[in-house]
Amino acid sequence: MIIFPAIDIRGGKCVRLTEGRFDAETVFADNPVDMALRWEEEGATYLHVVDLDGALAGKPVNLNVVKAITRAIDIPVQIGGGIRTLDNIKMLLDVGISRVIVGSVAVKQPALVESACAQFQEQVVVGIDVRNGQVAVEGWGESGGIGAEDLAVRMAGVGVSRIIYTDISRDGTLTGVNVKATRSLAKTTGIKVIASGGVSSIEDIIAVKEAREDGVEGVIVGKALYTGAVSLTQAIQVAKGGQN
Repeated sequence: MIIFPAIDIRGGKCVRLTEGRFDAETVFADNPVDMALRWEEEGATYLHVVDLDGALAGKPVNLNVVKAITRAIDIPVQIGGGIRTLDNIKMLLDVGISRVIVGSVAVKQPALVESACAQFQEQVVVGIDVRNGQVAVEGWGESGGIGAEDLAVRMAGVGVSRIIYTDISRDGTLTGVNVKATRSLAKTTGIKVIASGGVSSIEDIIAVKEAREDGVEGVIVGKALYTGAVSLTQAIQVAKGGQN
């Protein structure tokens, strides 16, 4: 199972939001590149980056920071936030990003996602972010008017091979991962799912790991790493099968 340390970028800094609220922001580092290097040094094998400014703007904003991260580390990076055109996807892949995460366009322009999957295959990932049972779009500011499993099935049908499922109500709250919903999504679609939102302890890592048999391949960890509630090295050890 893969542990994905999260780096959320806003205003060029590494921040965390609570429940996706831009008015509930905590700055954890002035330089996201330093955090990327730290997580790589602690054993991360994949990094999860979100361009929060991009999510609001509807287009990538922190491209210079993203470039600096990809130049500084040797591990692969996946990124989301405001990626809504084929040109956006190609631009990010060209600067060294390994996987690009699309969200709003999965709801609003499924044909674009189909084209992206045909062109870039597994380098395209769909982020399904859910609040009160409905998919949220436009930087989590609007309801997409569709349920998570309905959207996931639709995306599987257009060639998507991997989904990141985020329970917004738990994101940045340290209240535990919604393993039940994540597991259900994987079983319903038959494609790989990465859990996101709410990791608070090693017990959450263990719970996600137990869902691997249903297709849950990893978990994104953010605030718990930054507050020290979870040690990355310990989480990786547990994910690999070591003792906690």
